[in-house]
Amino acid sequence: MKQTLNQLLVDLDGFSQTEGVIFIAATNFPELLDKALVRPGRFDRHVAVPLPDVRGRMQIIQHHMKNVQIAKDVEVSILARGTPGFSGADLANLVNQAAIQASRVGSREVNMKHMEYAKDKILMGAERRSAVITDESKRVTAYHEGGHALVAHFTPGAMPLHKATIMPRGSALGMTVQLPDMDKDSFTRKEYLAQLDVCMGGRVAEEMIFGEDNVTSGAHNDIMKATDVAKRMVTLYGMNDKVGPVSYQDDEMIQLSMQTKLVIEGEVKGLIQVGHDILCSRLGTAFWLVEYVALSFISDSRLRSLRQAAEDRAKHILKTHKEELHRLAKALIEYETLNQEEMKDVIAGRPIRR
Repeated sequence: MKQTLNQLLVDLDGFSQTEGVIFIAATNFPELLDKALVRPGRFDRHVAVPLPDVRGRMQIIQHHMKNVQIAKDVEVSILARGTPGFSGADLANLVNQAAIQASRVGSREVNMKHMEYAKDKILMGAERRSAVITDESKRVTAYHEGGHALVAHFTPGAMPLHKATIMPRGSALGMTVQLPDMDKDSFTRKEYLAQLDVCMGGRVAEEMIFGEDNVTSGAHNDIMKATDVAKRMVTLYGMNDKVGPVSYQDDEMIQLSMQTKLVIEGEVKGLIQVGHDILCSRLGTAFWLVEYVALSFISDSRLRSLRQAAEDRAKHILKTHKEELHRLAKALIEYETLNQEEMKDVIAGRPIRR
């Protein structure tokens, strides 16, 4: 309210003798604050509170475990490294969900298995074991998630795999989760391109195994994420040669010329389409999709190099990695959930040890 703001400004400017009084305020939306509040002499010292790093997560987890019976096999450092991007509230919920699961199964202590269950629930959503899934739908989901996992495993710059599951969680029929080895504050162009490849891996695997006419709507979220990543690369991060190092915010798009809009739209679509076509070859498909729609904005030499690289990778992956996709899908159908080590064993042709 204006009255509150005006009274706060009066006190901050020191019209009354209130020595020894310090004003501290916190907000999740600093961009919405009145400029009169944050000018020099008022709230001019800003303390940013980012998400906790590994050491911070370790201390937060230890703090919340004080009132919980913890088993000796619980490694706080492993939990902290496996929860990048978790806030303090997420970590508190992690310990609480693990304690609930331990009590549900009749355990007197919270062990590492309960912690992993709680982490998966937060990352991937609650399991829907009551959902009735047909064998054909389960098979499609298994190849979809296997495509994600296989592309993530073999793509340079992709984040390491954490888990893949075809157990329905939340609104998803399956999920492949990747976690970085350490905290990351920025990403390279190579890593963003790897994200595009992994996003399109599930859809490409469906096309390869079941045919173009039998691709499902399961790739909806993948396409949304890929579009968002490609759009940010082109309009915000300057990672596109055609558009260049210029920032175009969403609210500025209406002011741009039609030519600039078409270039941006073409480059965004080109990033995803090129990545999609390369993945068709990576996973061993024997056909190309319809000729590139948006590649008129990419130079002929770049297009030839992309095609040549895609062809080379297609020959190599077709000979060596198509069998891995079948093995991954078969293992997911059998076990429903695979962790990082188990996926590596399947890809390497080793039996899963449980």
